[in-house]
Amino acid sequence: MRRSGGFTLVEMLIALAIFGMITAAGVTLLTVTVRTQESSERQLGELGELRRLGALLTADLAQAAARPRRDGEGRPRPAFRGSDGDGALLLALVRRGGDEESESRHGAVQRIEYRLVESRIERLAFHRVDGEARAVAMPLIDGVRGARLRYRDREGDWRESWDPTDPVRLPRAVELVTDSDTHGSVRMVFTVGGSGL
Repeated sequence: MRRSGGFTLVEMLIALAIFGMITAAGVTLLTVTVRTQESSERQLGELGELRRLGALLTADLAQAAARPRRDGEGRPRPAFRGSDGDGALLLALVRRGGDEESESRHGAVQRIEYRLVESRIERLAFHRVDGEARAVAMPLIDGVRGARLRYRDREGDWRESWDPTDPVRLPRAVELVTDSDTHGSVRMVFTVGGSGL
């Protein structure tokens, strides 16, 4: 008996089974690729938060100016204030330079503060150095459980807070240790005003 040119039922079932296995493997590979990409993007975003915080602190502290300021009631305030991290205010300083708007209106200095607000480190850039002023808040890191700061003085000793009797004295370096859900414990050290450690 002569065989026709078509496929038998068994051959079709085997071909469909092989096609199904290849399709399942392709879908699995695509799913793993998508999950890996999402994980990579999330981790890069988390690393970006730390890099942004480090870059802003490096720039702000390197440009710290020994210029006292006045609060809204005209009382003098030191050029640099730093806490140990227990309160909301972490750092307050006056820096040289600033955004274009503040430079054109108020000279080449700007008041900057770093605060820990509701488990988030924020950078506040004030429109004026003296008096009460509006500030632009920039969130930097979320999920912060705590922050500790130390300040290195001229003698090389580390202090828990910065409150010198001389209102224009700046620390030589600042150490910031953050403890967050995302990054764990991270220690960063910055020089102040272009001084070496």
